[in-house]
Amino acid sequence: MNRPIRAALGGALTAVLLTSVAVAPAQAHPTGRPPTVLALPDGFPPEGIATAGRYAYVGSRATGAIQRLDLVTGRGTTIGAPTGTPSLGLKIDPRGRLFVAGGTAGDARVLDTRTGEVLASYQFATTPTFVNDVILTPDAAYFTDSHRPVLYRLPLGRGGALPPADSFTTIALTGAYAQVGTGVNLNGITTTPDGSALIVVQSNTGTLYRVDPATGTTTVVDVPGYTFTNGDGLLLRGHTLYVVQNSLNQIAVATLDHAGTRGTVTGTITDPSFDVPTTVAEALGRLYLPNGRFTTPPTPTTPYTVVAVRTR
Repeated sequence: MNRPIRAALGGALTAVLLTSVAVAPAQAHPTGRPPTVLALPDGFPPEGIATAGRYAYVGSRATGAIQRLDLVTGRGTTIGAPTGTPSLGLKIDPRGRLFVAGGTAGDARVLDTRTGEVLASYQFATTPTFVNDVILTPDAAYFTDSHRPVLYRLPLGRGGALPPADSFTTIALTGAYAQVGTGVNLNGITTTPDGSALIVVQSNTGTLYRVDPATGTTTVVDVPGYTFTNGDGLLLRGHTLYVVQNSLNQIAVATLDHAGTRGTVTGTITDPSFDVPTTVAEALGRLYLPNGRFTTPPTPTTPYTVVAVRTR
């Protein structure tokens, strides 16, 4: 497709797919600093979050809609059309593409963050499945499945090219990892500080595992004296790992060694505005967490928010 045609279509898609929603920048600092609590649309139970510059992208676990938030003004915009299936873990690549884990749909999709256009879709599994979170590396996207002891690897081609719909690999986990019961097992995922392996958290046991992505072999990350109970989203910055512990309304902060084989918890972060936060992303020198409010029955008028806290 030539550039003029592509540009015209992109403009049309933007006009069709973007719906502006004004939200109050609650608890904004009187000096004009970015708000510390940002409102999402009522009835928008969030789960995943990803950031790029001054913007955050939040997925609804109910409708699959994606909300783009301006972190400076608090203004929100819905991009793309709701799928009717969950939008859980999110990550954005340098090309402005949003990778979305599809939960009970057993799939993933990739969106253009400017227009909301779905660039590609991938069906990983059928029931029982719960594709929960995603991490991007230079050559692949890796997804967790909370109901299966596997990871899904989506290879990225030269220049980050997206592969065909059937070009993914299911990686069976072996070694120390064991599936427990039928609830949420695997949840958040990130890389080790040296980038040689992956780290996942098992929510129902509170255990961190190091995963060799080439073989699926797992080992326990040795963190003496700490269990990451209700571990959810993970965020790695340098050697610092942030682990959201949703029902505990806190983030555990751990320092990892270079290979991600062991670590030490150095403290926790909490905030009075937390209401079962799920995942975490960094922007503007802060951590941003959507309040999943799992203990509050969702209704079309239930309010939901994103909370900003300082890093440690």
